[in-house]
Amino acid sequence: MAEADINKAKEDLLVMAAQNGDIRAFECLFTAYNPALKRFGYRICGDEQLAVDAVQEAWITLSKTLRHLKDPRGFRIWAYKTVRWRVTDMARKLPPASQSLDNMPEGAAAAATVEPDATSDQLSALMKSLPGEERQLLALFYLEELKMIEIAGVLDIPLGTVKSRLNKARAHLREKASPVTATNTRSRQ
Repeated sequence: MAEADINKAKEDLLVMAAQNGDIRAFECLFTAYNPALKRFGYRICGDEQLAVDAVQEAWITLSKTLRHLKDPRGFRIWAYKTVRWRVTDMARKLPPASQSLDNMPEGAAAAATVEPDATSDQLSALMKSLPGEERQLLALFYLEELKMIEIAGVLDIPLGTVKSRLNKARAHLREKASPVTATNTRSRQ
């Protein structure tokens, strides 16, 4: 069952059942959200193993603290936020040279390994060349299809800030894509 297969009412019921100790309900949530959370974790750090480990730890945290979630409708935001925290915490523990793609020179970040589920290698490489916060915003909005209000919850920033930073990230992505588009157009002529 994919994340899209869970409608909001069913998700709320699954969360409430999982809060009451229903393991199968928690497994349904895991099955629905795990692939998206791993993609998001990878897009934050650019390290597949770190992302997998962080998401696994996030699920452990979610399983232990799920009963404290007051509103079942907030599960999706809470899950993404938990992954974000775990990736950030784990990346801080890495040696300084491997902590973040943000520290890489622009060309090295763009040449980094592309995740296997990318719809476009070029777009993925361009996104990797952006600063971490911009990558997160674009990934959450376009790739994970979260609403702006949900992104505000995941990133712990006001809605207006999400809007302005998303516009800035789009502009940076367009700037980086311009030379690539121009090169591709010239090579086709």
